[in-house]
Amino acid sequence: MSVLGPILGKTPVGTIDDVLARMREIDAALPAADGIACFNMLYMTVTADVIKAEASGTFVNNGFLTALDVAFGNLYFAALKALETGAAPPRAWAPLFAARASSAIAPLQFALAGMNAHINRDLPEALVQTFVGLGIEMERPSPQSADFDRVNAVLATSEAEVRDRYFTPLMVELHRDFDGVDDVAANWSVQEARAAAWVNGEALWHLRAFPTLSADYLETLDGMVGFAGRGLLVELG
Repeated sequence: MSVLGPILGKTPVGTIDDVLARMREIDAALPAADGIACFNMLYMTVTADVIKAEASGTFVNNGFLTALDVAFGNLYFAALKALETGAAPPRAWAPLFAARASSAIAPLQFALAGMNAHINRDLPEALVQTFVGLGIEMERPSPQSADFDRVNAVLATSEAEVRDRYFTPLMVELHRDFDGVDDVAANWSVQEARAAAWVNGEALWHLRAFPTLSADYLETLDGMVGFAGRGLLVELG
């Protein structure tokens, strides 16, 4: 059992505070250079900022976003648990898990690859789980879609916080050793990824009456996101 075993043994979780607590434990358990740790630090920052935004009245329907954050977090933990137990993780996560120890990949690349897997593959599934659980229709426009879009402003703040951590003078010097990392980062947009995740979530929502087709759709999406992840993790160092 790795250092993640005892942490993942406390998942899935039922509250957003527990999502954040597990991520803090993962952050403390893994070396900072581990590819999973690089993504986890970004995700942990985002989650903490979303909780603060909910408390400050940024969103109309905190119940929806909280339920979505819990479902979303549990899919991340499930992917890690598959890795921990030797099961096959979703293909979207496989590139990050396979490359996590490479010293030829920049920390920023690891963070982006995790975001790619989690947003493009997991978020559509989490959206469907959340709307089913709440017993409401997934549609746009709606109060839920408006709050989903408002999260983008929170993410912009989180990205700035993480950028300050990644680009300390030491990290700036380190990133000079990774020629082309800025070009890789330029190919990624969290706003575009979240917009696509909503559309893919709507597709899965309407495919619920066709379980086989729904499973095939998610499997195909999983493979395509994994393909993109390999592109984000090209060795530049």
